Amino acid sequence: MKMTMIALMGVGLLATACTSTGNVERNAAGGAALGALAGAVIGNNVGNGDAGTGAAIGAAIGGTAGAVKGCREDGGCGAATNVNKRQYYDERAGRYYYYDSRSGRYFWENGQAR
Repeated sequence: MKMTMIALMGVGLLATACTSTGNVERNAAGGAALGALAGAVIGNNVGNGDAGTGAAIGAAIGGTAGAVKGCREDGGCGAATNVNKRQYYDERAGRYYYYDSRSGRYFWENGQAR
């Protein structure tokens, strides 16, 4: 049981590790909390009455669903995310920034709003 919990927490951490806007983390945490609550209630009322197992399963599913939702809010996941982004150079600041045509936002290379 402890190894399962550690593995589930590790998966949740990996799902939220690479982001710059916070949408993925925020949605993953909210999804995990709601999933744990729903899983505990369902696990307590169904089967063996084990709320802990239900909470762990619900947190894993909710966290994953929340991370995917946050990633989609940011414009997608993976290598295809730069399809609608164009890079420019700001001579005064001496650094590059991007324009995302889908959202109409400008942001620096590190993901902060410009």
